[in-house]
Amino acid sequence: MTNRLAVSRIQLGDFRCYESLRLSLDAAPVVLTGPNGAGKTNLLEAVSLLSPGSGLRRAKLGEISRRVPGEEEDNVRAWAVSAQLTTPDGDYQVGSGLDPAALAQGREKRAVRIDGENQRGQASLGRVCAAVWLTPQMDRLFLDGPSARRRFLDRLVYGLDPEHSSRVAAYEHSLRSRAKLLKEGKGDDKWLASIEDSMVRHGIAVAVARAELLAKLGRAGTMVVGPFPAARLALAGDLENWLEQLPAIEVEDRMRAALRDGRSRDATYGGASVGPQRSDLLVWHDAKNQSADQCSTGEQKALLLSMIMANTRLQTKARGAGPLLLLDEVVAHLDAERRRYLFDEIVALGVQAWMTGTDRALFEGLDGRAQFFRVEDATLTAETTP
Repeated sequence: MTNRLAVSRIQLGDFRCYESLRLSLDAAPVVLTGPNGAGKTNLLEAVSLLSPGSGLRRAKLGEISRRVPGEEEDNVRAWAVSAQLTTPDGDYQVGSGLDPAALAQGREKRAVRIDGENQRGQASLGRVCAAVWLTPQMDRLFLDGPSARRRFLDRLVYGLDPEHSSRVAAYEHSLRSRAKLLKEGKGDDKWLASIEDSMVRHGIAVAVARAELLAKLGRAGTMVVGPFPAARLALAGDLENWLEQLPAIEVEDRMRAALRDGRSRDATYGGASVGPQRSDLLVWHDAKNQSADQCSTGEQKALLLSMIMANTRLQTKARGAGPLLLLDEVVAHLDAERRRYLFDEIVALGVQAWMTGTDRALFEGLDGRAQFFRVEDATLTAETTP
């Protein structure tokens, strides 16, 4: 048994730039340094696919397959990620990849295995592995549309409530089914009502889980020490407003009526006029009482790290182990004081953080406290530290 979640061994096959890779690790943080394009982020993406969702790049399954120069573009290989995970509940063997049987039939389907048993979906991954990440592509999280912020929030929820991924998937499936029926003009009232009942049940559960995490995260965020700012969080949306003002049974009736009355509009414009897919995560720099989208780029990155670390503290306390932290090219944007505090907190929490960078010197604060690897041309070389 261990009091932390960690990857103790990972194996890749035909994954991005890796034809094959086998790597054994201990539970300490992992630092990957090397030139751009060497394969650092690809390895973080592989780790992210040990948890529910489509990974830190949100790539289509076929896009992950290793490409060989000279081969046809449509030649898709069945990539795979396999890992031995140590958790507070024991060890698990977890596998995720492009199903070769489906690929042979011209379909792309993700296969998931835990301890040698095939799983029906990705939700089971959330029961053994949680992961959160921060990548350069997330720099515009506070400036772009709300969908990315909802995904970011749901990722944080998964760590404390593994069943949340199942609820999100069930809601999105019902949402797509209803949209298809409305667009095609098919389905009688009873059929549509059945799908809308599913949307109400799962949609309200999604909204409640998000709100519960924000309440807990707000309290955890006040525990921030050092130079990182505390974030103030809120959810905006009709569903959230109803849940604050009305008993749950009345919210169910109101959402059901809104879906029924909005069928004509939704048939024309698609989607649904009410539901958790319409919500937005609002973030403020608490000390400055300033909306995150009005903060400087540096302040926005610090707020994101503050939220992730608050969630990590919360999850460590609630589940006995924090998530895997995947921090891609993050420390290069931090000054020496913030790097020192980040490294010290990661070590103090006992989480296995995977960090990448081109400059080895930026990680000197982790010498003797982390595992260092040099990455070049999809090849990893262990480095000794003082």
